[in-house]
Formats: sequence, structure tokens, C-alpha cells
Amino acid sequence: MTTTQQRNYALAPLRSVLDNGARVIAKHSGATPAVTIHAAFEAGTVFDPPSQHGVSHFVSRTIDRGTTAHSAEEIADGLENRGISLAITVNRHALSLVCTCLVEDLGSTLATLADIVMHPAFPDPEVETRRGEIVTMIRQDEDNPAAMASEGLLALLYGDAHPYGRRPRGSVEGVERIARSSLQAFHAARFRPGALSLVMVGDVDAERAIEFGSRAFASWQAPPPGPALFPPVPAAHERRLRVIPMMNKAQADIAYGFTTIVRSDPAFYAYWLMNNIFGEYSIGGRLGDSIRERQGMAYYVFSALDANVVPGPLLIRAGVNPANVDRAIASIDEEVSRMANDGPTDEEFAESRQFLIGSMPRRLETNAGIANFLQMVEFFGLGMDYDVRVPELLAKVTPGDVQAAARAILDPSKAAVVIAGPYSGKS
Repeated sequence: MTTTQQRNYALAPLRSVLDNGARVIAKHSGATPAVTIHAAFEAGTVFDPPSQHGVSHFVSRTIDRGTTAHSAEEIADGLENRGISLAITVNRHALSLVCTCLVEDLGSTLATLADIVMHPAFPDPEVETRRGEIVTMIRQDEDNPAAMASEGLLALLYGDAHPYGRRPRGSVEGVERIARSSLQAFHAARFRPGALSLVMVGDVDAERAIEFGSRAFASWQAPPPGPALFPPVPAAHERRLRVIPMMNKAQADIAYGFTTIVRSDPAFYAYWLMNNIFGEYSIGGRLGDSIRERQGMAYYVFSALDANVVPGPLLIRAGVNPANVDRAIASIDEEVSRMANDGPTDEEFAESRQFLIGSMPRRLETNAGIANFLQMVEFFGLGMDYDVRVPELLAKVTPGDVQAAARAILDPSKAAVVIAGPYSGKS
């Protein structure tokens, strides 16, 4: 086991790599007499087999429903008796188990989590119950204009051949075909110690927390999982439009976007600032000020940047009265062009940069916030001192850098646009 401690930094977490490849990170925080545990595996939806979309999500719904040694009821009762609520989530790249326990329960809680992730049984009755729940979720998504617009946009941007373009829960037909053996195979392939990042934040000495983590997971022996292999992200050469008619709805949802950069690109901080100015700062940046506040055309409007291990999307989202769809899209086009052509004003630039710098301490006010942040740092390999380096990294960005980022991606003639709702336009 190798251990690295960063005593000169604000968070000063302790990071250890166990002999089996598991990474364990601990941070002492005395705000409450409790510890937040965040265990993440490289087992997100991008690892779904090409013919079985939705397997990762299905595993996230069933992995805690019994192990080879304990039933689902025994696991649930054991956690509930300690006042612990276990949340399991999955995104593109990671499947995470998160809970908070009292300090005195840390060892037993880690033992329970280790049993869940190492020895899941996927009992047939539980699989069938969860299958029904997932089918219901998918049908609810298919009846939700916001969900359909978002999923439709990613499909336009990335295509069926790229995992970013697939529906994370899969389809009803696909989920109905997923067998228990498929869940077992996915678990065997992706749940290995080398894919584990375990973060613990709370009122326990960091060295002691690392010892607890090692006691729970050090005996787990398996080779590391295979890496994620992605096809190239398709380049945009023209504007693409898709309409998803949902004529029984009262609101139309617009998803408008571009592919951008990878998170490791040095230009990320300019893109981060650009997106904040464009669609996040204050009441929704320029988009919110123009489309929602001054023109009164949108119930909501914002942008979101997801630079990732592949060139991630910049998504612009808006919910509008169906009569305002064309005007809202024209206004988005106008703001996209203005950001690329003119860049930020000096005031926008200064205020947004100060906001991003000032928001860092607020992200780290709770144990859960710190744990989420440390997982992100570990996933992207940003270094345990990242929380202190962020102000310097943002301070190096100039208004010209922000405009260059905007010019590199913001082009209405190459935008992908999806409209879901009671809209009579033609795709």
C-alpha cells in the first residue's frame, strides 16, 4: 500500500493505493459526528455491451438486493438499524454507492458495502421486481418532453455508435431481454478492486479511515478491468434538427448543443468561464437575461458544459410555450453568435471568474460535497491539491481565451437542435 498525504493544502486529504489497486481517500472533517462514504466504480453506462444498453443502470438497481451471504431484507435492516440510507447512482462513467454513518459504525458499514459490491447475488425475484420499475421509469421518460429532448440531442450529437449517444436506461424492449446472467457478467467484468475509488469524509482521523478501508477491501483480488474504448466523436458539418411530437403536452422543451473538449484540455478553464457567462451565472447568464427575463419567452433556460474523457457536450436547455419555439430558437442562435463574435464584456468576465473562484468553498461546506469533489478530482487525475490551484488556473484565463473557446464551438450553422412537445414544425 502506498500513501500520499498533502498537508500543505486546504483539504489535505490522505490518499492510499492498496496492493490490489483500490484507491482510498480520506479527509477529516469535524463538522458532524458522522462519516460520508462514497464508493465509485468505473462501471457506468459507457460500459454497457453494445447489444445490451441499460445493463449498468439495471445493476445499479439490483446490486444491493441481496448477496451470497445476506438477503436484501437483512442488508436493508442492518443499514436501517444504524440509521443509514444507501443511495446508488450511475452516470456515464461511474456507478456510485453513497451513505453516511456514525463514526462508530464506519467499520461495519464498510464491511456491508464490501459485501454488496463483491458478492451480489442478483436474486431472480429482485431482478424481476426491479425490471418492472425500470420499465416504468423508461415509459415516464418517454412521456417527459425534457427527458426526450435531452436524450434526443445526445443521440444527434454522438450517434448510435458512440455510448454517449445511447439512452442510459436503455429501451423497454432491451430491458425486458436483460437476463440475470447479463447482470452477473457485467459485475464480473467491471467490479474489481482496480476500478474502485473509495472516499471517506467525516469526524474520523484520516489514517484510521484508511485502515478501515483497507480492512474492508484489501483481500479482494482480481485483475484490473479493461479500459473504456470510444469511437471518434462525429464532427458537425451542418445544422441538424429533430422534432419529437408530443401533442398532448402543454410545454415544449428545446435542447440545443455542440460537442466540445476533453476535461484534460488546458483550455478547459476558458470553456468553463465561457459557459458560466453564457448560461449559468446569476439568473442564467446571457441566455437567462435575454430569453427569460427581457423577452419573457422561456419558463427556464440555461447551459451546461460536460467536458469529459471524450469531447463532452455543451447543452442549452429551454422550456417554452409551444407558440414561442421558433422565436426562442432564433434568440438562442443570436446569443450563440454574439458570444462567438463579441466575447464577454469586461464586467461579465470579472464577475463570472470571481463567482467560480468564490463558489469553491461553498462546494466544500458539507462532508458529502467534499466527498463528491474528491471523487471528481480522482476520476480526472487532477491532483489532491486541486482545490487550492483552481483560483490560479482561473486567474490565468483572459477574455481573449474565453472568446477563442466560444469561437471554437459556438456556430449556429453546426448546432444540433431537438424540440420535444406540442410543436407542429417538421424535422
